[in-house]
Amino acid sequence: MKAHAIRRLWQRLEDSLDFIFPGGSNPLRNLGAIACLMFAILLLSGIYLYAVFDTSVQGAWQSVDALSRDQPFVGGWLRSMHRYAADGFMISTILHLVREWILGHHSRFRRMTWLTGIPLLAFMYVSGIGGFWLNWDRLGQYAAVASAELLDALPLMATSLSRNFLSAEAVGDRLFSLLVFVHLGVPLLLLFGLWFHLQRITRPKILPPRSLLIGLLTSLGILALALPVISGPPADLSRAATTLPLDWILLHLLPLADLLSARPTWILIAAIFAVLFAVAMRPASVALPVAVVDADNCNGCRRCVEDCPYSAITLEDHPNGKRGQQIAVVAAERCASCGICAGACPSATPFRSVIELVNGIDMPQQSVDTLRRSLLDTLAAAKTPQIIAFGCEHGLDVEHLGEADVTGYNLLCIGLLPPSFIEYALRAGAAGVIISGCAEGACEFRLGNTWTAQRLRGEREPHLRRNVASTDYRVVFAGHRERSMLTKAINDLRSNAATGIHP
Repeated sequence: MKAHAIRRLWQRLEDSLDFIFPGGSNPLRNLGAIACLMFAILLLSGIYLYAVFDTSVQGAWQSVDALSRDQPFVGGWLRSMHRYAADGFMISTILHLVREWILGHHSRFRRMTWLTGIPLLAFMYVSGIGGFWLNWDRLGQYAAVASAELLDALPLMATSLSRNFLSAEAVGDRLFSLLVFVHLGVPLLLLFGLWFHLQRITRPKILPPRSLLIGLLTSLGILALALPVISGPPADLSRAATTLPLDWILLHLLPLADLLSARPTWILIAAIFAVLFAVAMRPASVALPVAVVDADNCNGCRRCVEDCPYSAITLEDHPNGKRGQQIAVVAAERCASCGICAGACPSATPFRSVIELVNGIDMPQQSVDTLRRSLLDTLAAAKTPQIIAFGCEHGLDVEHLGEADVTGYNLLCIGLLPPSFIEYALRAGAAGVIISGCAEGACEFRLGNTWTAQRLRGEREPHLRRNVASTDYRVVFAGHRERSMLTKAINDLRSNAATGIHP
């Protein structure tokens, strides 16, 4: 099956779930934020667990077991939340990686974010598996011995690590303290790596929407109460661990190593990581134009800097040499070619009295001047009042609706649209205006819908002027299976025009 077909199937799945999870709360569209939430639960619950944990070999099992038996409503519940959050962290992270791969979010301006996310997978596995060692029950014994045998296959240590688990006498407090250090230190590396992973993303979403957040926390809490995590019998190195209640979500790598043996397992792991790195390094098939700054029209107002979703724009001293004046500078390797910066530029208003509308920053493949010229030509040539639909090329197709009284423009992103174009179209004779973006929470460039909504509400510059009546335009953020929302918006504007409620 071709990559495009797989991508369409995934998008249809996400569109279908929008009916169940409205308002941008679709879990598949928030996998990264869900993973951050699970990681936060792990860190917070882990603080309490470490406070009551006995780091000695003799006291480790007793201290962990006491959490469930002696204080089940505090320690036991937190212990269960810790385990289930670890499972959720693993699931959401893997699904997040798969989603980004399928949607092609691993090259060009997303390349560095993808590459910095790959090492986090290794940290996640080490942290997840290492947590079972500290329980030091029969399952922890299996995890420790199997991990040691797997590590022995690597030419990293002078002596065999698995020799430390040949007998109870071989496992001393010093070794156990090392295991504790690993389980505490690696999550700190993971936290730092996550910070680095998000550096090229403006205003990253680290928590899911409130409704999804409450639902996840409630579900985890109920699960921790209904199915509490209980320790197995204490570790006994004189006996091989068999018939264990294996956590396949976190420990699936160890049975795989038992099945394949250590060396083939490492070869498989290395191959997976090599592919993940290679897919990001593959050059893009099409080089998209990047935003262009016009020095004569850029005054360094910072709006494009604030609105860029991928931190691709910075300010430098203006080449005109005037003291204190700055100009926007675009980093080509970070530019998403979305045009959100053009929609933020104050000079992009179509009401300017110039023959050619040149704004401070613009997209060469879809300039604001071209949009203004096309809009004027359409309204001047129309025999009947036209409803103007500004859409997104990643959302509903508004250019091919097949409606005689609707003219659509598919923009690079709905965030490219300066709000003043709505008033301009109405003054030029449009019967109404539709602003159509991607489904809520599904903006291809993350912030296009958000900034557009805030600009229309007057919460962000440039804003839509208050003299534009709300009856004259409609905002539709819908997926491909929610076309009825667009149809309803068109019919509403038609009804307004028929009853005399129009510009």
